[in-house]
Amino acid sequence: MTTSRRGFLTGTTAGLAMTSLTSSARGQAAKVPTKKIATEEAFATPELVKAWLEIARTDPRSSLDIPTGILSIFDNPRPGSNQDRFRRRLLDLDTERLADMDDAGVDMQILSVTIPGVQIFEPDAASALAIATNDHLAAAIARHPRRFAGLACFAPQDPVRAVREMERAVKALGLNGFIINSHTGNLYLDDPRFAPVLEAAQALDRPIYLHPRAPSNGMAEPFRDYSMGGSIWGFGVEAGTHAVRLILSGVFDRYPRLRIVLGHMGEALPFWMWRLDHMAARRAKDGRLKPLELAPSEYFRRNFAATTSGFESPDVLDLVIKSAGIDNVMWAIDFPYENSRDAVGFIEGARLTESERASIFHRNAERLFHLVD
Repeated sequence: MTTSRRGFLTGTTAGLAMTSLTSSARGQAAKVPTKKIATEEAFATPELVKAWLEIARTDPRSSLDIPTGILSIFDNPRPGSNQDRFRRRLLDLDTERLADMDDAGVDMQILSVTIPGVQIFEPDAASALAIATNDHLAAAIARHPRRFAGLACFAPQDPVRAVREMERAVKALGLNGFIINSHTGNLYLDDPRFAPVLEAAQALDRPIYLHPRAPSNGMAEPFRDYSMGGSIWGFGVEAGTHAVRLILSGVFDRYPRLRIVLGHMGEALPFWMWRLDHMAARRAKDGRLKPLELAPSEYFRRNFAATTSGFESPDVLDLVIKSAGIDNVMWAIDFPYENSRDAVGFIEGARLTESERASIFHRNAERLFHLVD
C-alpha cells in the first residue's frame, strides 16, 4: 500500500496535533489547584451580640467600638445593607459561609471572634463569655473539621483565668492559637500584668493574632469624626501602635519564641521598619530607650507573621515579603467584611513563584497554626 505525500503530511499533522492535545490535556489534568487556608475570618455568637448591645445601649460613648461596629452591624441594620450582610454572615458557621467558601475555592477558614470580642466586659462576664464562645467555635469545627480551624479568645482582664482558658482551648478543644482584639481596659500587652498571658502563649507554642479594634480611649477623640475610627484608618493605627509597644518594651527579649500575627499586611509596620530601626538605635544611645537585643526589624522577622486580610495591593505585598520574609506571610480574606473571590484572585494573580504562592496560601498557616500533624 502506498501513501501519497499529501496523505502522509495530513496524517502526520493530525498525529502531531493529537499528541499536542493529549500532552496539553495531561498537563491540565496534572495541575492540582493550590490549597487555600484563609487566616483572619470573623464570627460572632448570639450570646456575645446580646451582651455587646446591652453595653452599647447603656453607655454608647464608653468605647469607640460601639459606633464603629456594634451598633452599625447588630442594632437593626438596614435590610439589604452591607451591615445586614455582615451580621448575618458573622452569626452563620454553616450554610451561607460554606457556600461562599465553595464558590471562591476556599478550603479552610481559621475562625476568630470579631471585635471587640470579650475584652469590653468586666472580668467575670468576660471570662464566662470566653468559655462559651470557644465552646461554640469548637462545636462548629467538630461539624466541619476539614473546613474550619479556630483561634480561642480569652479575657486578659483576669490573667489567671485567661491562662486557664488558653490551656483548655489548646489541650482540650484542639484550637490552633489565640485572638486578642488589641487593647483591654485601655492597656496593651506590654503591661506587666499581662505577662502570664504571653508566657502561656509561648509555652503552648501557639501564636496570638493581634487584631485591631477602634482606638483606645486615650487616643480615640480625633478618630470620632469622618468615620475614621474603623478600618479606613483607626484600626491600623491602633494595632500598629500596639505592635510597636511590644517591640520597644523588650517583650520579645523576655519571650523570644512568642509569635504575634498582624493582619492587613502588617498594620503599616513594614513601611516604618527602616525608621523604627534608625530611631530605636538613636534613642538607646541617648538613654531614652532601654537597649534591645535586636533591631525592631529583626524582631519583626523572628516574632511576627503578617496576613493579607483586607489588603489587595501588589506593591504592598512585595514590601511585606521583603520585610517579614516569605515564610511569615499568610493569606486571609477578612470574611465577611471583604470579598472572598477578590481575595483569592489577588494572590492567584500576584507576582510570585508557585512555591511562594503555596507558602502564602497554605504552607505557612499549616506550620504556624499546627494544622498538619
